[in-house]
Amino acid sequence: MSLSIRNQIPGTVVSVTPGEVMATVKVRLDGGQEITAAITLEAVKELGLAAGSSVRTLIKATEVALATGAIEGLSIRNRIPGTITEVTTGGAMAGVKVTVAGGELTAAITKDAVTDLGLAAGSSVIALIKSTEISLASV
Repeated sequence: MSLSIRNQIPGTVVSVTPGEVMATVKVRLDGGQEITAAITLEAVKELGLAAGSSVRTLIKATEVALATGAIEGLSIRNRIPGTITEVTTGGAMAGVKVTVAGGELTAAITKDAVTDLGLAAGSSVIALIKSTEISLASV
């Protein structure tokens, strides 16, 4: 199956913490970073997810925010450091490619944000992704 989601990074499930309807799934990406996905308990069961399961994390580019430094007091758990490799701007929006350990992320952000933050190839950034915006696919 082909998907339009640009960000597809392989990893391994570290743990699954079930709740009433949702579960948090910690995944160690192939680059070594750990991220958390919040998905339905039904999806966990349908995918057969457990510690050791191979998965692919799926993150829409529009759900990736970028920061130019560490941020304190933020509820977003997933903070992945990387380096910008390419910035492509259009009339209102921009696509920013970020190399991270074990892969690449693309962020779709406004052209104004690129300008305001001074983003350019070679800039260090932190990709911020809410756990509810990460989908998982079994491999």
